[in-house]
Amino acid sequence: MKRREALKLGLGTAGAGLVASQAGADVVDDNREIIDQWGTNPTQSGLVFPDNFEPSIKASPSPAVEPFTAPLNIMPVAQPLDINPATGEPDFLYGDPVEPARHQRFDDFPPQKYYEEVLGEFRWKYHWQPPYGDGTPGVVGKGGDPNVGSWHWGFNGITPGETYHARYGEPVFLRRNNELPPVGSGHVNFALPSPTIHLHNAHTASESDGIPQDFFNPGEFWDHHYANFPAGSPNGHGPHNREIMNTLWYHDHRLDFTATNVYAGFSGFYLIFDERDSGDETDPNPLAFNLPSGDYDIPLIMHDVQFTPEGQVIWDFFTPSPATKAPHDVGNLDGRPDTFEPLRRQYTTNGMTGDKITVNRIIQPYLDVDRRKYRFRFLNGGPSRLYQLVLRIVPADGSDPYFDDWTVLSNDGNLLEEPIQEPMLEIWVANRNDVIVDFSKYAEGDKIQVMNQMEIRPDGAGPTGYTLEGDNLMPVIQFNCKPGEVADPSKVPAKMRKLPKIRMSEVRRKRLFVFDYDNGLWTVNGRLMDPNRVDVKIEQGSAEIWTFRNEGSNWAHPVHTHFEEFQILEVNGRPPSPFETSRKDVVSLGPGDEVTFFSRWRDFFGKHVMHCHNVVHEDHAMMIRWDIVPVGQGD
Repeated sequence: MKRREALKLGLGTAGAGLVASQAGADVVDDNREIIDQWGTNPTQSGLVFPDNFEPSIKASPSPAVEPFTAPLNIMPVAQPLDINPATGEPDFLYGDPVEPARHQRFDDFPPQKYYEEVLGEFRWKYHWQPPYGDGTPGVVGKGGDPNVGSWHWGFNGITPGETYHARYGEPVFLRRNNELPPVGSGHVNFALPSPTIHLHNAHTASESDGIPQDFFNPGEFWDHHYANFPAGSPNGHGPHNREIMNTLWYHDHRLDFTATNVYAGFSGFYLIFDERDSGDETDPNPLAFNLPSGDYDIPLIMHDVQFTPEGQVIWDFFTPSPATKAPHDVGNLDGRPDTFEPLRRQYTTNGMTGDKITVNRIIQPYLDVDRRKYRFRFLNGGPSRLYQLVLRIVPADGSDPYFDDWTVLSNDGNLLEEPIQEPMLEIWVANRNDVIVDFSKYAEGDKIQVMNQMEIRPDGAGPTGYTLEGDNLMPVIQFNCKPGEVADPSKVPAKMRKLPKIRMSEVRRKRLFVFDYDNGLWTVNGRLMDPNRVDVKIEQGSAEIWTFRNEGSNWAHPVHTHFEEFQILEVNGRPPSPFETSRKDVVSLGPGDEVTFFSRWRDFFGKHVMHCHNVVHEDHAMMIRWDIVPVGQGD
């Protein structure tokens, strides 16, 4: 059977079952005495999240390292493949030709560049200090001793993957080859080697979107066709198009294993430029924004990670719970108390929090910066932690530290109508904020520290409501101001992208989606995800108004809907704030919140999803499927 034929059959279900059976055997073996004693009546703690859960960050903290002593990893820019002059196509790794018939509108948007990735397993140094690195100062990532570092997954041997620089009007074709070790044979034992890679939040046809059910197994590949045109403008666009995006990212989206597979290493940036946000700070075009570019445009993805004492990444799947001194009422149907035997295994569906914040997969790194303007593209890659980032300035002259404001350019992947000043960046999972930091106003030797002030519940379900202060602030990254003066031709534009007009006459339907927690799992409108069930049928070219309601009083949901951005109409009955008045693809749905927005669905047909981007919630199973269908076939 050819690789592409195996891919089309979707053979990943066997792998999923194997992982489940291995995990189940582990639990049964450790609880055999209990099962033998109590027969077939399992305790409720095996079915519903147990109240006594103690996450690993409390029970077994990660080994300590010195913050701000490891250099930042900056991902290289992806380079296109050469074209074979004899065939007119690139020489892919496995030689299978491109199949245009598999892609909607392929002939309308023929690829101008081709890329290829290999998804594989390797070692990665999160810090130079042991046990994460080999002790060589400054050596992180793939450098140094190849036999030292945490086992990891990634793209073309690195994590995060290469940063793509795409352009509107320049379609690309990307092949991803799965060379991960089969289930049970690799070193990363908490993830599933059948990924599907989603380009968040690209205006992309379903078959190239990386939806959860389109996973591919070791030895197979998946092809992605990215047309790279703005929503609603398939026949061309101009510099004043109102639906241009800028900061996108790609990540795993495997059904039921998104959280673990992204955590294992599958994430990266996809930046897309146009005539105005051109990626050239010296662009002579009078319409160009001239934002910082090149070495001064740096993507930063945050992941919080938990490590073993040996410096290996660990997922908080099965953590032994401590024994209690007395029987405890856990709500068993027959009223029997539980002593929580030491070998009892637990798993939280609430979330996963690590105690080491990483930036570009380096623990609390530093970057030496020129004293000029930089564009930083902050992204929260999850799994569950939410951030409030503040800028703490530590002067070199010994004077008291102080806090400074951010100059914010974007909300999610979209530039605002004008830059705004904010004292804090609130970044939920999958949120992106492009910011400008002008280091010219600081002195040589000053340290500019990015700190997190949001306290998250240890189980990852949402914020505690408390703000961290003083020594309790969590270090994220530090910028060290270098000596000397440098030229800075970049600008901060006074005006940027105008918002699309909201035309209520286009609205065909209004819908309500309620996010809740039932019997240990997360639901949307009372239902668990079923990829074979179409929950919503949206007519192509129509607009709808959706309302998201959080029925919980102590958990949070960053809710993402694929394919197109939306504009918020109301947040708990009030108009959106200046920061919320933008095009977005993630709703920050806090406890008891209700958010209403306007959105359109254009240009392609097919199946997509909407889900919580606390990816632990998504996997268990807070997600729906919605389809774009021809006019007259909607619900």
